Amino acid sequence: MTQTMIHPTDDVQASLVKARGLCKSFGEGKARISVLKSVDLDVFMGEVLLLVGPSGSGKTTLLSVIAGILDADEGELSILDQSITTLSARAKTQFRRDYLSFVFQQYNLLPTLTAAENAAVPLFIRGVSKKEALDTAAEILAELGMSERTQSLPAKLSGGEQQRVAIARALVGDPRLLLCDEPTASLDGETGHKVVEQLQRIGRRSDRAVVIVTHDSRIFEFGDRIVHMEDGQIHQVQHANGEKS
Repeated sequence: MTQTMIHPTDDVQASLVKARGLCKSFGEGKARISVLKSVDLDVFMGEVLLLVGPSGSGKTTLLSVIAGILDADEGELSILDQSITTLSARAKTQFRRDYLSFVFQQYNLLPTLTAAENAAVPLFIRGVSKKEALDTAAEILAELGMSERTQSLPAKLSGGEQQRVAIARALVGDPRLLLCDEPTASLDGETGHKVVEQLQRIGRRSDRAVVIVTHDSRIFEFGDRIVHMEDGQIHQVQHANGEKS
């Protein structure tokens, strides 16, 4: 079946994520720092969106709020027309498990599990049989150039290889929304392009989207929109056709 593509330039823009007036601060009293300052953002179906900006601009905090890892102090957030701000902690965890995946910058691999077992963890949690889960994980690892390393423990893998296992773990559950924090930071140019091409194939499906926080200008060409953040606010939005807003 051919997938219908919906891009931000189409007349009808279907939002997978809607964020309105998101605010987030850390600390107390005089030490309180505002990291997000009334951020409005839509992430569209069929889109790869890049969040860029200097360190401390609020990119990773915004990604973490969208993922439900952090709660916003103010504002509204909905994903797939579900209000996230009104969900209980338990319901939010369930929603995240069913529809979202997150690629952490720190990898967070379990040291006693092989690469394939680490990548298969989301399927184990869902109750998928061990054989099916490991076969699916091995297939995705192969697509990321890791076919010879599926039985290796994290301690035997390079930083770039561990990053690819973390990405495979995020992809294995076929998420509707994939959130990535610096997914190419530990990868060489060729491998980074292969990884982002894989992410792009997911984001371009009509009922899915990918959001990537990155400093890596080598992958800017893969974004449908590049959202520039500064000082906790969206400063500029650059579209794939070069237009800015």
